[in-house]
Amino acid sequence: MQIRPFIVSLILALPAFAETQLPPNARVAIIGDSITEQKLYSRFIETYLLGCTGRKDIRCFQFGWGGETAQGFSNRLENDLSVFHPTVATTCYGMNDGRYVPYDPSIGASYEKWMRFVLEGLKKVGVTHIVAGSPGAVDTRWFVKSGATADQYNDTLAHLRDIDKKLAAEYHTAFANVHDEMIHAMAAAKAKLGPDYDVGGRDGVHPGANGHLLMAAAFLKGLGLDGNIGNITLDMKGASAGSEGHAVTGSHGIAEIESIKLPFYLEPEMRKITAFCHFNEELNRYTLRVKNLSTAKAKVTWGTEVKEFTKEQLTAGINLAVEFDKSPLDNAFIQLVIAVNAKQAYETPMIKGMITNFRNFTNDAKADPELAAALNTVKQKMIDKQEKLDAAAHAKAVPVTHTIKVEALN
Repeated sequence: MQIRPFIVSLILALPAFAETQLPPNARVAIIGDSITEQKLYSRFIETYLLGCTGRKDIRCFQFGWGGETAQGFSNRLENDLSVFHPTVATTCYGMNDGRYVPYDPSIGASYEKWMRFVLEGLKKVGVTHIVAGSPGAVDTRWFVKSGATADQYNDTLAHLRDIDKKLAAEYHTAFANVHDEMIHAMAAAKAKLGPDYDVGGRDGVHPGANGHLLMAAAFLKGLGLDGNIGNITLDMKGASAGSEGHAVTGSHGIAEIESIKLPFYLEPEMRKITAFCHFNEELNRYTLRVKNLSTAKAKVTWGTEVKEFTKEQLTAGINLAVEFDKSPLDNAFIQLVIAVNAKQAYETPMIKGMITNFRNFTNDAKADPELAAALNTVKQKMIDKQEKLDAAAHAKAVPVTHTIKVEALN
């Protein structure tokens, strides 16, 4: 494996991140169409917020709806969000709004109109921090629609991206450039792995885990996450130390660590796409630096893996999340993933099967107090279950103890 040292010059070259969109006790609504309803990028966002930031005050709820447009969400916004009362929202529309045809100004005008309704509606219900996401991209090999080629439809989506960026500036919200994140990585990946490698999914529209990681990256940057999971300094002649979120003891080449901030766990397909994007460099930096190494090389043991590095690499710092394929923190993160999956799997039928349909009884409920009370009881029962699943997910975000050992090599 090629060694990629984590060097200071790389940090200095990273793009500036948005101001944080995650105030204390943030309640994050992840909103979008069927791509959101896949519950992949939404899961990545939630597990990152719970597992990587060290914060326990953040709550998430995914509101994905297959086939939806910005207009469709604007119609259900107030009713459906009432079960969660979000203070933060991410939006991802445009894929269906583009109508799967080459761009026409009427498409842009309609999309802008309804996205304005969405942004104004979110502010109306108390959302104080918004990340307006652009649509993603369709796969340049696998997208097959009668109305447009892949290049034509990506051009349509790029126009809608520009509208989202304009509205974000106008409404003073953050912006997530999902489209460019996918386009750039897709081009690089296909150039290396071949045109059949799909980033937009085998139907051309719904990505697998690799494409969703790119989407999550755009939103996490839009939320203002700086990606610094942790810094461990191991002194071969003195005491080890760690940054916030990592309690470190030990000395002379050994660091015993208790971490509440974990590097993001990458499944194999997700790890593959990181070679063609900047996820690890921008969002998943778990850095080990070694001081006072007296030899040209050293052996680093972390969990079950052992790797060799040069003195120059270890002095500058290596990103453990990149250099080690497995870590002793993986299992804890996987347990968090399982719990978040269970929670989000409940949220979809809760909204689509029940809550959104309560709108049909608004007038009846106004005239019939008993019906109104019954609807409120059902609503509260579902809220209670969602909150229990949320508590179960939070219970999996616990400190993990692990050891890093560095041995000098002659």
